[in-house]
Amino acid sequence: MREYDYAFYTESADYLLSRIPRRPEVGLILGTALGSLAEGVEEAVVIPYAEVPNFPVSTVDSHAGCFVFGTLEGKYVAVMSGRFHYYEGYEFRQLSAPIRVFKLLGVKTAIVTNAAGAVNLSYEPGDVMVIEDHINFHGASPTRGPNVKEFGPRFFDTDEMYTTALRTLALESAERRGLMEHVHEGVYFYYPGPQFETKAEVRAIRNMGGDATGMSTVTDALTAAHCSLPLLGLSLMTNMATGASKSGERPASEFDMSAVETGAGRMEEIIRDVIRHL
Repeated sequence: MREYDYAFYTESADYLLSRIPRRPEVGLILGTALGSLAEGVEEAVVIPYAEVPNFPVSTVDSHAGCFVFGTLEGKYVAVMSGRFHYYEGYEFRQLSAPIRVFKLLGVKTAIVTNAAGAVNLSYEPGDVMVIEDHINFHGASPTRGPNVKEFGPRFFDTDEMYTTALRTLALESAERRGLMEHVHEGVYFYYPGPQFETKAEVRAIRNMGGDATGMSTVTDALTAAHCSLPLLGLSLMTNMATGASKSGERPASEFDMSAVETGAGRMEEIIRDVIRHL
């Protein structure tokens, strides 16, 4: 089996650099319901993941599965339209690829988004959460195994994993856009999936301090912390988590699509404003 060494990731980055006119400043990983942001990229160069050496491919139907390079709000960006998850069968080490490739491309700021279930009872579907921190009781790390020292040290801090300055900028962006009524700052609880959490698990998540729960993002955040890449994480509340519904019980998989579309629009406004002010 091929070792996940520095050259492994360099092959991916070198291929992408050969296809684009310059290095991107900002890297975005778009989760469920945020794919439309990629459509706003100007002078776009679209590269399917399947064409990139050593890069995973997305198996989730709602994820486009391609890189989109181009200009967004005056910055040259690398957009991943669709991401990868542990529940798809990938190992955590494989999930380090997106951020490590961003780092090799020259990205200075990473923005990751996800769809999440609201655990905090003050949240509603369509709200946006700026991720302050996360809880990963699954225990695994994308940096497990031989350390790739070219990216970072064997042991690394996570206190600035979700970069304070970027969180502040996102909240300021929300205020500028008049969105603060529907924007929160909170803790993301990682749940591996693909099944949704039980009622008992949601109660436990709430008691442990989680505000929202989802099946992605922590691998991106941990990899970014390892290679010292500033990161902003945003969660879109697509539903109330199991047992957290305020208007009668409904399956966690049953989304209020009107609220989701409205929330996706809010998140896109925030992301565009953040990029504009970087």
